[in-house]
Amino acid sequence: MTPTLLDHLEPARLHALEQIWAVLPEARLVGGVVRDLMVERPIADVDLAVPQPPEEVMQGLKAQGMTVVPTGLAHGTVTAVIDSAPYEITTLRRDVETDGRHAVVCWTDNWQEDAARRDFTINAMFCDSTGTVHDYFGGQQDLANGIVRFVGDATLRIQEDALRILRFFRFWGRYGRGQADAQAMHAITAQADLLNGLSVERIWSELKRILVGPKVLEVVYLMQQAGILPVLLPEGTNVPLFAQLMACHPPADALLRLAALVPEKSADLARRLKFSRAEAARLKAMQAEPVPLPDMSDAQLRHLLADTSPDILAARSWLYQARHPDVLGTELRQRLAQLEIPVFPLAGRDLLEAGCQPGPHVGQVLKDVRNWWQQGGCAADKQACLAHALGLAKALP
Repeated sequence: MTPTLLDHLEPARLHALEQIWAVLPEARLVGGVVRDLMVERPIADVDLAVPQPPEEVMQGLKAQGMTVVPTGLAHGTVTAVIDSAPYEITTLRRDVETDGRHAVVCWTDNWQEDAARRDFTINAMFCDSTGTVHDYFGGQQDLANGIVRFVGDATLRIQEDALRILRFFRFWGRYGRGQADAQAMHAITAQADLLNGLSVERIWSELKRILVGPKVLEVVYLMQQAGILPVLLPEGTNVPLFAQLMACHPPADALLRLAALVPEKSADLARRLKFSRAEAARLKAMQAEPVPLPDMSDAQLRHLLADTSPDILAARSWLYQARHPDVLGTELRQRLAQLEIPVFPLAGRDLLEAGCQPGPHVGQVLKDVRNWWQQGGCAADKQACLAHALGLAKALP
């Protein structure tokens, strides 16, 4: 048999799709799964498109004993769950009305109409049950040439959903090569302000994926060239510092990379983009003091570890190295990861059991002892800390 795209699917997924095709023979794989099968990349989600309305799709699948969840009936989407894996099945659609954020759609049985409403040519391809690819807008050629191109008129595609501006840069980082598509860049530059109409949650979700994606430095330069950085990040950016961080080959940590890209007013940024409390606290901690340095002793590093997690200290080290490229931090971060996190061995009940009278002075003694313990590199054990505490307690008036 002639090899097809379907030969690249895992056997379990292919078996599940064969069950769906037995009920919906006209169904076609669509979007990312087709694109990534073509370039032999790992498959994340398997989505399908069908010409039948969603209620008919649900009825047919359920009649064969499959679990079907109505995940988005208003948008024509149901999800078949086979061997605990989801398969999203969406009725072919055409846009009736768009406002830059949401679309009103109606069903169609025209495959090209459905492809025409998608964002990029590389995401607008279908693959049927025989492995035949249906490509209405040259997506295969664009994928082979490393071109990320909007389907049809780039200006209209952006007006339909301004998030496509950010999706363009994310997909260019993953699939693009050479010069970015000129029509796309022109349309993005001309309509950058449309980003202000998006919810900040959608912006942050997409920006996170860009920051941990491939070729992120090239992507940021491209975003700068298109003039969207001031709109996207009005708090101000430091692209040279970001470039210095990326030259150090940091981990794929969106907050760490953001801390270098927007080193000032990060608290304002966290509030505007509605970070979770954990994200906001972590970003703030990354940019705080003290910073671990390579010439610090293990005792000094233990002192820091008593108050701050190794993850945060490592992040501070990366940011320091970005600002001081001649300071190497690899060995330092290895030491931080290997050192045991010190735990202060004393509690108030230990002092009371040793004969101290209860009262507010107990808390002050504990605070003083903990400071002494840290200054000594967190090396003193419980017995030594207790002895020091009792000495301090006796000296109190």
